[in-house]
Amino acid sequence: MKDIAVVLDCGATNASAVAVSSRGEVIAAASRPNAPVAQPGGEGGWLIWDLDEIWGKLADACREVCSSLKRAKVRAVAVTTFGADGAPVRRDGTLAYPIISWQCQRTAPLAEELRSCFDPFSIYQETGYQIISFNTLLRFVWLRRNAPEALDSARFWMMTPGLLSHKLCGESSIDPTIASTTMAIDSAGRKWSEKMLAMAALEPSFFPKWREPGQVIGAVRTDAAEQTSLPRFIPVVAAGHDTQFAIIGSGASQEQAILSSGTWEILTLRSDHYQPDRAGFEDGLIIECDAAPGFWNPQMLMIASGVLEWIRKNFYGEIAESENVHERMISEAQQIEPGSGGVTIIPSFVPDTGPLKRLGIPGSIHGLTLTTARGQVYRAALEGLSFQLRQALERVMRSTGARVEGIRIVGGGSRNALWNQIRADVTGLPVTALEQTEATALGAAMFVFVGAGTFNSLDEAQQGMRLKSHTFEPSPNRTRYEETFARYESLCSAVGKL
Repeated sequence: MKDIAVVLDCGATNASAVAVSSRGEVIAAASRPNAPVAQPGGEGGWLIWDLDEIWGKLADACREVCSSLKRAKVRAVAVTTFGADGAPVRRDGTLAYPIISWQCQRTAPLAEELRSCFDPFSIYQETGYQIISFNTLLRFVWLRRNAPEALDSARFWMMTPGLLSHKLCGESSIDPTIASTTMAIDSAGRKWSEKMLAMAALEPSFFPKWREPGQVIGAVRTDAAEQTSLPRFIPVVAAGHDTQFAIIGSGASQEQAILSSGTWEILTLRSDHYQPDRAGFEDGLIIECDAAPGFWNPQMLMIASGVLEWIRKNFYGEIAESENVHERMISEAQQIEPGSGGVTIIPSFVPDTGPLKRLGIPGSIHGLTLTTARGQVYRAALEGLSFQLRQALERVMRSTGARVEGIRIVGGGSRNALWNQIRADVTGLPVTALEQTEATALGAAMFVFVGAGTFNSLDEAQQGMRLKSHTFEPSPNRTRYEETFARYESLCSAVGKL
């Protein structure tokens, strides 16, 4: 009988349940579409998450997964979610205010105010975070000014993983990975920053007891068991921010960078020292707490598959998704020589951060002619995104002093073999893609099995869960891409001066 860990993974576009064996096999998975909703009575554009709706989707997906588990024993469950979002909770467990979505723009003016009133670099040194419009701290300040009764009537503030874990076991909790997305912790000390919390007149006691990943929060209650089909009283184990658990699930060593590739890409690594220097700050790095104490995750956030989806809609719109449009796009791009016949695409970047933050470069396409084929445009996008990756990698290494010997890639973008080969050729590094794309669930499952007693430590769990992968080595095209990358950087510089 196989031991199974169930991970409830709430993303911004899908709410999923994933069953993982102690050998690292994804036994079953199910997901439901997810999206924020308009806040009732709110101003135009205010977005929130409906906690009950999300819970219903996760419970429904979990029932589907559990119904397919034959001759298997579910040992424990954990929750991972996107970062930054949470809500104040009253003593009776009800929300004192809805969960404001990171996609909501109500706090954007506060970001500008914070930049003008405080030294952004000192905040970066303390928290590891740039001032970004969706930072949780800005939500604290916004509520203090606009809905102070929500904070005053609450016992705790819980982040989204804690809110969903509370649905499972009735216990309040918060872990360092999700707390590090708030811009309100002393990242070096892995504790709350009283200085940052004071901006919203809050204290560390406003947050639940700290739970490290792998620690048991509580046990699945009878009502939650009925809603999810999980066994009653199995442990609910602490997890948290999906990015950090994807890092663990990637199986990367300290000599490898990790690229989580989806609509956005996060390039990161596991560092055993906290080094928020001026170079990293200027380049737009953020630093989050790793899932394991004593490590940090310096990272850069970039646009990725969102660019490719734009090309699909605008250049391949006549081909239906059901007709394998992505295979057609890749096939056409494979017929194009490196350099895309002179077409160069500069991706658009996150407004507040990114490898070209200082240049403020918008997305652009260069080198179009009357004979340009759409396959050239698609390949140019793959190349442009790979050049962006190289720039980000250079900045991460410069800031941390790390020597990166390879890239470990996870997420939906890891399934594109042509893109992976271009990444290897552009960076000059081997690019290893996991056969299993559920890296977040794999990483969280490792901690679940530690919490359930199947493994004694994270190291033992990583050794026991063997992950299959394929490595793309740099090809002879490496030399040609050196020339193309130089052209790309010249274009970036020229566009940035316009």
